[in-house]
Formats: sequence, C-alpha cells, structure tokens
Amino acid sequence: MDTIGVLTSGGDAPGMNAAIRAVAKVASARNVRVLGIERGYDGLIDGRFRQLTRAVSWGMAPIGALQSEGNKGGTMLGTARSSRFLAPEGRQEASNRLQSLGVRGLIVIGGNGSVAGAHHMAIESPIPIVAIPASIDNDIGCTSDAIGVDTALNTIVEACDRISDTAQSLKRAFVVEVMGRQSGYLAMSAAVASAADAVLIPEHQSTEEEIVDSIAELIHRNLATERAKRLVLIIKAEGVSIPTDRLVSEIEARLLDTNIDVRGVVLGHIVRGGAPSFHDRMLAGRLGLVAVEAIMNGITDHMTAWRTTVSGGRLTSDPMVELFPITDVLNETEALLDGSSEITKRRIRRMEDIQGVLAL
Repeated sequence: MDTIGVLTSGGDAPGMNAAIRAVAKVASARNVRVLGIERGYDGLIDGRFRQLTRAVSWGMAPIGALQSEGNKGGTMLGTARSSRFLAPEGRQEASNRLQSLGVRGLIVIGGNGSVAGAHHMAIESPIPIVAIPASIDNDIGCTSDAIGVDTALNTIVEACDRISDTAQSLKRAFVVEVMGRQSGYLAMSAAVASAADAVLIPEHQSTEEEIVDSIAELIHRNLATERAKRLVLIIKAEGVSIPTDRLVSEIEARLLDTNIDVRGVVLGHIVRGGAPSFHDRMLAGRLGLVAVEAIMNGITDHMTAWRTTVSGGRLTSDPMVELFPITDVLNETEALLDGSSEITKRRIRRMEDIQGVLAL
C-alpha cells in the first residue's frame, strides 16, 4: 500500500488543519495511507510520525479526530522552525526516515521558509515533495492567495470595527498594528475593508519623520478642526520602521496642545488564531486535492498555486489551481519582497491612488 507524509512548518495559519484533513481524505479515497509528521521538519528528522488514516473494510479512511480538528485554527501536527534541517546532513536524515517507512511522497504546508526547505530536500531526495502555501502575510510568489489570509483579514476587520465603536464614543485616534514584517498586504486590505483613514506599509519605505509628520497632520485635520469626525483609524503593518508605541508617543507630542487622545493597539498573534473561514477551508481542500494528485503522479519540487497571475504553471484537474516549480516560486517571492515584482508595484500604486480617498 502506498504511503504519503504531511507536515506543517513555520508560522501557523488558520486552515492548516483543513489542509491536513483534505490530504487525508483525498489520499484515503485512493487507498493511500497518510502519516502526519509532528513539529515540522524537526519532527521529520526525529521520526515523530502519527497515523492520520486507518484501515477499514473497504480500504482506508481518515481517523475520526480529523473531522473536528479540520475546523479549528492552528495545526494539530504542531510546527517548529528547525536549524538542523538547514544543513544537508539534517535533510539527509529526514529523507532516510521517510524511505525507511516506505513513504512515497511528502506534502509540506507552510510559508516561505517551509517552501524553501521543501525545495532543498526535493533536489537532494528521491522522494517526491509538493508544497501547499499557508501564510497569513500572503507573501508567497506565484499564488494570489495562501491559506490563512482570509481568516486573518476577517479577524483584523472585526477588531477594527470594535475599536471604532469605542473610539467614536470618546473621539480618539487609534493606530492598529497588524502582522506583516515584509509585506503590507494585510494592512492594505484591512484598511480598505475597515474604512481606515490611512495605512502604513513597509513597501513605502518612508522615514520615521515622514510617517510621524503625515499621521499627526492627518489626525489634527480630522479631529481638531471643524469636521464632525469622531474617529481616526490608522492601520500599520508591523514591518514599518517605527515601532507603534514610539509612533503614538511622537504623534501625541506633536498634538500636545490639542488634547487629542491617540492610542496604539497591537493585534499580534490574535490575527493568527481562530477557526478558518469558508474561503480558507475551501482553499485548503482544493490545494490539498491537487497536492495529493501531484504526489501520486510522481511530481516533485512544485507548489500548488491558487488563481495565479504568473505564467509558467502546470495545469491540474482544478482549473483554479496550477503547479509551479518551487524555484519559480522562490524567485517570485524574492521579487515580491524587494519590490521588483509587478504585483508589488501594482499594490503600491493602488495604495497611493486611494490614500486620499481613505482620509475623506
């Protein structure tokens, strides 16, 4: 009987469990056994495996716990960053573990670092390896969406709605920090959805002085003039150069004579938690199906991609999902993050176009 492995690695994202469940269900339908690998690449090196399928009279079926676990956030397999896996010796040990159990292929669910790890192991190991993108930052190349992004955005928008309620009652300005070390996608999307007055993203590469000047002026114009506005909401990505607490202090110093109250809120890991949305469960299911099919067809060193705008992908049984060589994914990811990608350039132009609209 064929056996495949699945692991989650790097930062957790809502929908990872749904992807694990999808892999187990699709594989079971093909009478393929699935081994879950706990604690990411570290667990793979250490041989921390658990059965995700079981033998039944008609073949294979997912274990019962997967049905409910698939609806939860986080990852039932756990995740960890592995320094040992960075070395060729660590990857060889991981490959040996899989081969000793007769594992035919490995599916890796995770973000940029996890996908890069899958690539290095794929070119060094005879075992087919396919990656599924899962990262709330939506900073993975070749795919328009990654598992976890939609849930994270819903969480941010809900938090901003709650903050807006209290801010309007007391006439305040709030700077809300969301995740996004190198990518401002979450901040940009949430700013539009929550009708924020401004958004700060790392892609703009503004200086601290420029940021403080523009935000202080925006708040003063909206709360200390004849406007009847009672709330100013600024969404800030964590990767912006000035820390949120210092930004708030600097703004308050500029507005000392106005009695305007400015507060900072760091949402942090709240953004990563919670049950996955419909979209993330659907995405997990469809990417999981294609990943299993790819493994069974002997495809390796590829990543599943959703509604891509990049050429060069391999068509699959799902018209919305393509498979891209991971080298292409990593190259496009680097371009996304350094600003040379046309996608990043379009995002920045779009934000520049709507900045004036946000402040109305």
